[in-house]
Amino acid sequence: MLQMSSRSIQYLKGVGAAKAVQLAKLGIFTVGDLLEYYPRRYEDRSQIKLINQVTDGAVDTVQGSILAVEDIKPRRGLTITKAVLKDASGVANIVWFNQPFIKKKLVLSSKLIVTGKIKRKFGQIEIANPEFETADRSEVINTGRIVPIYSVNEVITQKFLRNLLQQIAVRNEVSAAENLPSDIVVKYELMSRNDALINIHFPESFESLQKARKRLVFEELYIIQCGLGFLKKHNKKIGSGIKHAPDGKLVKAVQAALPFKLTADQAQVLKEIKADMEDLTPMQRLLQGDVGSGKTVIAAIAMAKTVENGYQCAMMAPTEILAEQHYQTIKMLLDAQGVKIAVLTGSLNRSARDKLLDQIRTTQVDIIIGTHALIQEDVQFQNLGLVITDEQHRFGVKQRAKLQDKGVRPDILVMTATPIPRTMALTIYGDLDVSTIRQLPPGRKPIKTFLRGSDKRQKIYEFVVNEVKKGRQAYIVCPLIEDSETIESKSAVELYEQLSVSVFANIRCGLIHGKLRPQEKDEVMAAFYSGHIQILVATTVIEVGVNVPNATIIVIEGADRFGLAQLHQLRGRIGRGEYQSYCILISENKNQDTLERLEIMEKTTDGFRLAEEDLKLRGPGQFFGTRQHGLPDLKIADIIHDIDILLEARQAALDTISRPEMSGLLLKLLKGHFRENFMEMLNS
Repeated sequence: MLQMSSRSIQYLKGVGAAKAVQLAKLGIFTVGDLLEYYPRRYEDRSQIKLINQVTDGAVDTVQGSILAVEDIKPRRGLTITKAVLKDASGVANIVWFNQPFIKKKLVLSSKLIVTGKIKRKFGQIEIANPEFETADRSEVINTGRIVPIYSVNEVITQKFLRNLLQQIAVRNEVSAAENLPSDIVVKYELMSRNDALINIHFPESFESLQKARKRLVFEELYIIQCGLGFLKKHNKKIGSGIKHAPDGKLVKAVQAALPFKLTADQAQVLKEIKADMEDLTPMQRLLQGDVGSGKTVIAAIAMAKTVENGYQCAMMAPTEILAEQHYQTIKMLLDAQGVKIAVLTGSLNRSARDKLLDQIRTTQVDIIIGTHALIQEDVQFQNLGLVITDEQHRFGVKQRAKLQDKGVRPDILVMTATPIPRTMALTIYGDLDVSTIRQLPPGRKPIKTFLRGSDKRQKIYEFVVNEVKKGRQAYIVCPLIEDSETIESKSAVELYEQLSVSVFANIRCGLIHGKLRPQEKDEVMAAFYSGHIQILVATTVIEVGVNVPNATIIVIEGADRFGLAQLHQLRGRIGRGEYQSYCILISENKNQDTLERLEIMEKTTDGFRLAEEDLKLRGPGQFFGTRQHGLPDLKIADIIHDIDILLEARQAALDTISRPEMSGLLLKLLKGHFRENFMEMLNS
């Protein structure tokens, strides 16, 4: 890092207590924070035009001498500062509104470089509220060059930020220590860190800007890949895990009893998981598969393998209803083979819970499926060999670690039905081996998806009524819980109240949303699962939900307010039975880009393709919970467009991790960038 990077921002000239508070709102507390507060874009103000060559409506840069300056006060509360600028081709009027201090900075006959929006009117040229600098200054930073544009607030201006950066980003004033191994800098032809930090803020040319950005993007991704790779190596200490025996009678019996043949993808994934389990190195594997792809069956076979080797298995799900669903599915697959299975949730009464905890402690139970209740201190396993986390992005890294710590380096399998684009997987899940199920089981009828305007809502509801009359069930999904004055979108509460007394008056309707207590949610979902509720009006709380094979319709109101990946997750609530299923997206948005995005849902049911499109359209954001994972936020890298740099940085990181002599320096580097929860995992 920088020699003075940890010094308070108030060290810099012009930063008092008030400005420090405003800088803190931008995440700038130290000099180092300021240097890594990268521009969001750049303006090319290096092309200085003659005054008579400027374009009306364009932002241009001109240079000339001041002929006259005056303050005009046409009315109370308004001061106009006006200057006349002259060059060899003509004159321009420069005006500022309610900035009387400007006049003191304008000296007659002095030369200025001025950048602003041009307005040609009645043969005269006017530039309002421009940025300007004295042309004879040795360092021009606001005009006459490639100028950085930052995200700012009302108090912290572009000029103020640039002036602060100029104080510290001048050559030889601050030395930025190199934090990448020298051989990597040479091999990947990277600019030095010092030059990169100067050129990212004040580039000498677009070529130097490109080189500076590549260096800083590479560095950012390299550090993340080092952290993930180091964690993977840390978790896979050779010779420290459980070595399962090859398949025995139990596993063979479970597989033979399956009422269907595994798909090619399922068979390949199972092969990878079994190979991990039969190795002495602890398994650290992510199993990703689209909704309905059969991940639970694979998990059940892995559980059987753990049990026949004399170990217990714990599976954690984010909701009670999902835990109960897994319990029923796995019980159906393993119960006949004598495997003892139990479910542990927060709704168990005290005596039942105490009895179950005793059974877990004394190995009377082989497989325990539950919610967060599994990680409470009084839950003790005798010999935990396999930990499975379902919809793992719903859990914080500490929660997963707590469950893992209840065993002695057990095998770890994390599952998700959220398809993860390759770039995301490399960036966020680089500490895990990844297995993917893309194929859906044969016999599933593809869900038919339709995009419709709000003018078709009545016909859509009539279609829903007809399907319910046939014995089917339906979801109606809204983006909001309650009415909003600022967002034009139907709320779940409003829609439920309207529909249950009108078009669905003779149909049993239910309502579920995030503000309900967990027990209330479970009761509603249980009623829908049993068929007592025929139409469920809901928010995205059902995104990860119970498997209801009889539900064949999902109507999504305000579909334009959801991402493609989330729409796909919602669509995955249907299409799980033998009947044809329908997903109907309702949107009042007429924006062409929005319509094109939603039309992708009509064209494909491939969750991986949709996830890639979603990532391109919406950007990564906190989509996959990087804060929970402990990763640092990306300050400059764009994992969508910087995939080539990501792959180079990943290879460089793997090379570094393989060198034992680098471990000390590597840990020091990681501590400066990763969040506490990540470092806790390394130190555990």
